[in-house]
Amino acid sequence: MSDLQTAERVAMPATNYVSPKYTGPSRAEVTAMRNQYVHPSVFKMYKEPIMIVDGHMQWLYDENGKRYLDMLAGIVTVSCGHCHPKIVKKIQDQVATLQHATTIYLHPNLALLSKKLADKMPKGLEVTYFVNSGSEANELAINMARMYTGNTDVIALRNAYHGMSSSSADMTSLHTWKRDIPMGTRVHHAMSPDPYHNVFSGTPEEIATKSVNEMRELLKFSTPGKVAAFIAEPIQGVGGVTSGAPNYLGEVYKLIREHGGLCIADEVQTGFGRTGAHYWGFQNSNVIPDMVVLAKGIGNGVPMAAVTTTREIADAFTKSLHFNTYGGNPVSMAAGLAVLEVIEEEGLQENCRVVGGHLKEGMQRLMKRHEIVGDVRGIGLMLGMEIVTDKASKMPNGAATGVVLEELRERGVLVGKGGLYGNVLRIKPPMCITKDDADYTLWALDEALAVASGN
Repeated sequence: MSDLQTAERVAMPATNYVSPKYTGPSRAEVTAMRNQYVHPSVFKMYKEPIMIVDGHMQWLYDENGKRYLDMLAGIVTVSCGHCHPKIVKKIQDQVATLQHATTIYLHPNLALLSKKLADKMPKGLEVTYFVNSGSEANELAINMARMYTGNTDVIALRNAYHGMSSSSADMTSLHTWKRDIPMGTRVHHAMSPDPYHNVFSGTPEEIATKSVNEMRELLKFSTPGKVAAFIAEPIQGVGGVTSGAPNYLGEVYKLIREHGGLCIADEVQTGFGRTGAHYWGFQNSNVIPDMVVLAKGIGNGVPMAAVTTTREIADAFTKSLHFNTYGGNPVSMAAGLAVLEVIEEEGLQENCRVVGGHLKEGMQRLMKRHEIVGDVRGIGLMLGMEIVTDKASKMPNGAATGVVLEELRERGVLVGKGGLYGNVLRIKPPMCITKDDADYTLWALDEALAVASGN
């Protein structure tokens, strides 16, 4: 789509895949069972929730065979594509051989994946502990930092999301994801360097430096002067695809290390080439963390996560026993090995750079056309579009966001939403999407924004 001004209809890209006929329980039966037996906090999207029963690469299918372009990737989890043939085959082969033993025995997959991750990291980050979820990995990273440094206090950022376990939920800084129950302790939230919503003025770089200076005051007045760790997402995911200027992490890492702390990069959403220019999100800021937390895309949908760190930090955690029943499971490790192979073989990092750049440029053109689009941000295939009442006020417009989501769904495009007020469209598809997929998404977005604007 070379010129969005034409507003000509763009056809949904074709696929050779044929979804098999669904023969399971009806949508009504599934809805009734879910309402009765599934915990009510397990929420759904859309006025009429979609029942997804099949997936292939960037495509999802409902019980009637309707095809959807998945531009959310199971919430930034399906890195290589749904049911990618190579990953499926590797998992099947491992399940048929050994589904589970335990890490008290040797198995090649655990060692192989650990080595391959070390090969992808900056020198020195070479020791990995596998767990089952990003929440668990973030909590493990904090416990390791506290053991290594002998300090307790942790600095996280406002607007961050780090998980739902006790400690990770305490690091999360969005009131919509918090409950009034005891959680972790000694966590402080510093100013987010996001230049779109900030109390500071100036260029993005100046706002970043002012945010670091605010953290310096926080360290003086809210901590003992020593901290265990600083943890941050290179790009905040649930918070609405927000980030500071590239100078921010470098300045913060220096400050934290001056106060005895370790620097943790939460790469749960930004890792494995998704940002395009680099394999890891922190590399966009030219920094090297002390620990890297991995999850989501590492398994292409298989529940697994990890913490990679230095030998010295890892050794400090061996003073008492630590064990994870499913971490390092041979099937999960087989999935992780296949994911790394597919990313390399299919050039998915470069695809994120090229297709992501094309998609972002189109989203920026849409921002000029639609008054309700306040900001377009992100890099690679981790993009966000903030929906506002008008560009001048930047007032969050959750109602219009809901209309956009519904209109996109009608046109067969699935995206997510985020931000404290649920007014940021989260566009983070499988890394295998094409420019044709991007163009179809842009057409659908243009139509949906027009409806939400009342045009």
